[in-house]
Amino acid sequence: MKPPTDVAPGFAVTAQLDKTDVAALAQRGYRTIVNNRPDDEEPGQPTAAEIRADAERLGLTYIYIPVTTGTITAQDVAAVTRAVRESPQPVVAHCRSGTRSYLLWAAGRALDGDADPSALVAEAAKRGYDLQSLPDLVARLRRERAGG
Repeated sequence: MKPPTDVAPGFAVTAQLDKTDVAALAQRGYRTIVNNRPDDEEPGQPTAAEIRADAERLGLTYIYIPVTTGTITAQDVAAVTRAVRESPQPVVAHCRSGTRSYLLWAAGRALDGDADPSALVAEAAKRGYDLQSLPDLVARLRRERAGG
């Protein structure tokens, strides 16, 4: 497992997990895992049910919010925002590379008015994540929220 990248206090992102990664995350002190990767997105990836079983066996909260980058909705962003805010901290979210999870979190910050999308893109780039699509995503989601 690639070590999680701290994005904000109590929140980190990482790439696809396997069964041994769940125990490593628990040892690092994470208390919640958010999975943003749909099952069967790629051959050989563990299923959400497999990771959930390992997480719950270790006393971790597990939340499954599968999304694809091209179809992110305001509801997806709200679900991730809620999961990060309301779940036991610290939270680690994962997808194939960590970028999608980071994008969902950043969209929530921008939609809530907590941060400027361009600033979030710049911060992410410093951490090695490409969120260039964030400003367009936020604009689309704002239109979606407004009903148009």
